[in-house]
Amino acid sequence: MISKYLNLLLFLIVICYVSNANAVLVKDLVDIQGVRENQLMGYGLVVGLEGGTGDQTPFTNQSILNTLQQMGVFLPPGTNPKSKNVAAVMVTGNIGAFAQIGQTIDVVVSSMGTAKSLRGGTLLMTPLKGADGQIYAMAQGPLTVSVGLPVTGMFTKPTMIMNGATIERAVNTPLGDVNSITLELKNSDFSAAGRIAEAINYQYGAGIAQAQNGRVIKVKAPGSQNERVSFIGRLEVLDVPFDSALPKVVLNQRTGSVVMTKAVTLDACAVSHGDVSVVITETPLVTQPMPLKQGKLMTLKAGVLLSEVVDSLNQVGVSPQDLLVILQAMKAAGALHADIEVI
Repeated sequence: MISKYLNLLLFLIVICYVSNANAVLVKDLVDIQGVRENQLMGYGLVVGLEGGTGDQTPFTNQSILNTLQQMGVFLPPGTNPKSKNVAAVMVTGNIGAFAQIGQTIDVVVSSMGTAKSLRGGTLLMTPLKGADGQIYAMAQGPLTVSVGLPVTGMFTKPTMIMNGATIERAVNTPLGDVNSITLELKNSDFSAAGRIAEAINYQYGAGIAQAQNGRVIKVKAPGSQNERVSFIGRLEVLDVPFDSALPKVVLNQRTGSVVMTKAVTLDACAVSHGDVSVVITETPLVTQPMPLKQGKLMTLKAGVLLSEVVDSLNQVGVSPQDLLVILQAMKAAGALHADIEVI
């Protein structure tokens, strides 16, 4: 009888939360411990560069000789290839959880030397290794059109090869221990951890979930792999009473595109970067960029949408890198209340 009343009380508490907060899915608040991406990295050569825009560094020349030897071509000792259409590059990528042999992933190719452009190049077969030194994928293929983006200084920007690497080794991803799984909050929050545990216990019974701290929640789970997968699927779509989640701003540093999860406003602040100054004040001012003798000034009213600021910055020709610096400065000053993710 006492247990019945406790469940009723918990139900009323949950109803009160719902009436004063938004419902958020568990999967939007937590990650499952062990289910994550793993970083891969490799060293390779890009050949066939247009206009001789490659590099002639010692390690590039040595890599060319090593590649030729692997193909059965032996040059006299001390030979300098002096090839201008080859560049040494680092290739990076992420292998997702549960990725299987034969699947493909995107990779990013970045010049290591003094190559001025990777336009028209083709990446030669490059093994990608994990932190344990094992080879998990092989990358190869023509570089995408994004290599044609403007070059900053004398170095080319990184470029991406879509589906440019094939997975050769699967990563073992255990789903918790024998009796439980561990949920990890994306942002440490004691209140959120308690609410998630309460929601799980209300749905599946008292004692199923226990909040260990503001980050970790232990949840009892079935031992059978099939039942465990189904249980996790149900957990992910469980509604949790929660205050409005912190907005997220995703910035692509190669293209300059900005994606926001919801309307983000800015508080009063002043940011100066290079020849661009952004001043957000409580006093109503003209909301448009105004050219100065030695730079560009934007004067905006507090509460302005971030999307309007980004549009204005793009109009005055701010680069993606400068845009990222400005947004990070606003967040550091406490004027931008959102998470910033750079891809």
